[in-house]
Amino acid sequence: MEDTLVTIPFSAPPDNDKEYEIGDHVEVFCDHDLEDDRVRDWLEGVVVKKGHKKVAVQFHKNVYLTDGWMVPDRVLWCSSSSQNIRRPEKNRRSKS
Repeated sequence: MEDTLVTIPFSAPPDNDKEYEIGDHVEVFCDHDLEDDRVRDWLEGVVVKKGHKKVAVQFHKNVYLTDGWMVPDRVLWCSSSSQNIRRPEKNRRSKS
């Protein structure tokens, strides 16, 4: 009996750029305060904890869950493969 290798196609190749480490600066697409308004846009934060599939990102501004509750410690957990987390864009600087 001859063994044959079965190839399993990826729906998308693994993205090694999505590997985040503690201390990395990232942007997360989330609800947050911008001056006196609540907006849903990209906000820069820092990875403070890392798991196998998720990372915890802490922010300097208030952030909110999708149901409207403010996160008291300003830490959101994100799936590391989510489209809502990315490395900061170089040309995008907030003017504070």
